This record gives sequence, structure tokens and C-alpha cells, in this order.
Amino acid sequence: MKNEYLLLTPGPLSTSETVREAMLKDWCTWDDDYNKDIVEVIRTKLTRLATKQAGYTSVLMQGSGTASVEATIGSAITPKGKLLVVDNGAYGARIAQIADYLNIETHVIAPGEISRPNLDEIASILEQDIAITHVAIVHCETTTGMLNPIEALIKLAKQHDKTVILDAMSSFGGIPMDIGELGIDFMISSANKCIQGVPGFGFVVAKQSELEKCQGQGRSLSLDLYDQWHCMEVNHGKWRFTSPTHTVRAFYQALLELEQEGGIEARFNRYQTNQKTLVEGMRSLGFRTLLNDDLHSPIITSFYSPEHSDYQFKAFYNRLKEQGFVIYPGKVSNADCFRIGNIGDVYPSDIERLISAVKNAMYWELA
Repeated sequence: MKNEYLLLTPGPLSTSETVREAMLKDWCTWDDDYNKDIVEVIRTKLTRLATKQAGYTSVLMQGSGTASVEATIGSAITPKGKLLVVDNGAYGARIAQIADYLNIETHVIAPGEISRPNLDEIASILEQDIAITHVAIVHCETTTGMLNPIEALIKLAKQHDKTVILDAMSSFGGIPMDIGELGIDFMISSANKCIQGVPGFGFVVAKQSELEKCQGQGRSLSLDLYDQWHCMEVNHGKWRFTSPTHTVRAFYQALLELEQEGGIEARFNRYQTNQKTLVEGMRSLGFRTLLNDDLHSPIITSFYSPEHSDYQFKAFYNRLKEQGFVIYPGKVSNADCFRIGNIGDVYPSDIERLISAVKNAMYWELA
């Protein structure tokens, strides 16, 4: 059950041995000890983690996090609706792409991958384009590691009576927030992110009154958000189609371990310490961060690639992997960079070991 290396990525990520052990038993999807005692408990815990306010519910969806984003976009917006998308990275762009596939009219704001959206521009668009019904925002844009100013963005959207969809894929469970207080209508995340489970399903925590409006609006059978939620509500946790049972049981264990750690606040503090240790260590070796410090999230950090002519990411990657660490290639259009994640079953001592491994892997400095 031991891992050969740490996954320093934004998910899938390194999980605890006990989370992986939880997948060693088979489950029947008709039994109460699975549906009531695991699935329904997960749904309740997720809702309570997301908000202290009443009127919210949750639904689990098979597939990747993107499938849950598509289920939400495809179910929440009527044929006459229009979506405003904030795109400052690959995942904002993906939301716009999903809307395009589903023939949903969109207005895209694209300030660039290393810039936060201009609030005055958004306010102007919302005032002028009265056809907009929904606003979609990515909380932590893992293209760069940027944390978007969701509080101000959501406040603007609500001033204009818009429904808010938040992609909190890589932030929920790792950054404290109350989606009810913020005014979020649909919040989307995934099992294999800050809760520290394994891949296999995503989930949506939503205002129940908004979710109920989705009835009959789904643009896909398997990604019909309302039908999935209604089935779970009526049948006490039963999924419409085959449930990823082993992944679900691992996620249940991961939720228990989040509680044991001290909740989201404690996990946020650990991730922040990881990120601070990482940046300080990498800078001591001569690496430069892509973003200014005030734009960083505690989730993942982008670094410019060394400018040395002998540097190649693949060789650097392999040297780190040999020492027990896996990092991520860059995803920014106009910058040569790579990314290192701070989330998962990873601790400051692991980051300190990583810095030593990076120093050993800097073959171009040996020339």
C-alpha cells in the first residue's frame, strides 16, 4: 500500500494509506449499509462543510470533475439563458467550451492567464447585457495557481440578480468559505482534490430551490443534475446508474480524516505552510514564480522554467521522480513554466525534502 512517490499535482494527489485501504472491500449498490450509511452521510457532511445556512443540498455525479461542471452548466441554464464566464485560465476556458458544445449563449471575459478579472468591466457588462442569467467563476485557477476574488465577483453578480456557479474544484475542502454567506447557487468540486480522496466522481452543493428549477432542463441523460439529485433524495442515496463504490468508500474515509485533522481551517493552514515553504525554497535555488505573491493560492504554484540552454522539463521531471516526487508541466499559453502542487497527504517536511531533491536534479547547473 506504500507509494513510490509523492504526487505534487492538483489532483489526482497523494492519499493516505488508510484512504487507499478503504477500497479493499466490495459494496452492493442496493444495500442500506452503502446508500444510507455511506452515500447519504457523505452528502450531509459535504453540505455542512460548504455552508452553515439552511436550504442547501448536495448531489454526487459519476465521472471527472469536468463531468460535474458540464452537468451543472447543462442543467441549470434554460434554453433562453445566457452565461457570463470569467476565463483567466484553462478551466474558465473549459466552462466556455462546455457552454459552446451545449449551444448555450455566452459572454466571455478573458483578462489573460496571469491577471485577475476587472471588476469594473464585469459591472459594466452586467448592467448592459440584461440577457445574462448566470455567472460562472473558477475559484482557484490551477492553470497558474491564481486565486480569483470570488467574494467581490459574486457580490456584483448578486447585485444584478444573477445565478452564480462556482467551480471550486481545487479549493473546496482546502480554503475556508461559506457558500451560503457568499451567495453561491451551485458549487462544484471533485473527490480527488482537497478532501484527499481518489478519482471517480464529482459533486455539487447547491441551493435546493435553484436545483429544483433544473427539473426537465438537462441536456444529457447521464449528466442530468436534477434527476441524479432527485433519485438520491427519493431512494436514500441510490445512484441512477452504476456507482463508483470503491471511490465513494475511500471518500468517506477521507472525510473522516479531514475531521480528524481539525477541519478545513486546519487543512488550509497546512497547505499554506506547504506553499510558503515551497516558494521560499525554490527561490533560494534561483527559481522565479509566475505570479506575484498576492495572487497565489495555497493549492498549486507555477514557476518559470530555467533559461539555461541545457534545461529540459522531461529530464528534470525524471530526476525528481527518481527521488520520489512527481510535478506537473506548465499549462500557460505564453510562458515556459512548470507547476508544483501543495495539496494532498503532503506536509511541510515533504516540501523540505522536495527542495533538496530539486537541488540534486538541477543537472544544468553542473555543466
